[in-house]
Amino acid sequence: MKSRLKNYLSITKKEWNGMVILLFVIAAVLAAPYGYRYFQKDEAIDFRDFNKDVALLKRANGGRDIESGGPLSDTKIAKPVLYVFNPNNLPAQQWKQLGFSDKQIAIIKNYETRGGHFNSKEDVKKMYSITAADYQRIEPYIKIPDEGYISNKLAAGETIELNSADSAKLTRIHGIGPAFAQRIIEYRKRLGGFLNKEQLREVYGIDAEKYHDIQNQVTINPLIITKININRVDFEGLRKFPYLTNKQTNAVIQYRAQHGNYHSINDMKQIAILDEVILRKIEPYLSFK
Repeated sequence: MKSRLKNYLSITKKEWNGMVILLFVIAAVLAAPYGYRYFQKDEAIDFRDFNKDVALLKRANGGRDIESGGPLSDTKIAKPVLYVFNPNNLPAQQWKQLGFSDKQIAIIKNYETRGGHFNSKEDVKKMYSITAADYQRIEPYIKIPDEGYISNKLAAGETIELNSADSAKLTRIHGIGPAFAQRIIEYRKRLGGFLNKEQLREVYGIDAEKYHDIQNQVTINPLIITKININRVDFEGLRKFPYLTNKQTNAVIQYRAQHGNYHSINDMKQIAILDEVILRKIEPYLSFK
């Protein structure tokens, strides 16, 4: 019995060497994280630039902070630092150093986002968030390199045709900066072109107030829209069209596969998930060739 047990528990030299190597490997794996932390010191992350960018996102939307939803602060620093500055695209932190509150800065940044530009000291004075006392304090330090700058914005009575304008032309619209111009062009591409001015309300960020500001500065030529050949387009091509959901797009493609080409919008009335409202909306953008 002893002999059998001894034979069962005994190991060869080769097996012993293997166990020793395995123990070394396990020990190395367990020690690796500690060794890494010892030799590799983590660098502290500087969030100052990030915080500045967050500050730039604060908007004067009813005087509320985009992050917390709470009211923006009216508090100003106790000892402002005055220096020569250009108010155009001045970072929020520098406005703060000049002695402005978060609420005032948010209104200034919102003005810039909407395409505003300070062409002269008088333009700074006109900002309703800048009090007379604030302006009197900073006026000697305002330096606009291009005072006398001639705005490229539209003159009174001048308009821009939306379906043919590039981004440079769109920025001539009062209230439209580069970001909004790019959004309009991207949406126009997905849509195929604008049929009426009201479709601008579908562009992200163009609310009732902004639409009211720009509607008389634009015109529409509906004859230059790009139509979708509904009998040739595939799922990927049609899903970019903003008026159809993925589910509706799939239904249009599947119905065509089962029943053949569409001859008119009436054929599409057989698709249960397309109601009259959707059909009227998409019909001008479809070609049935």
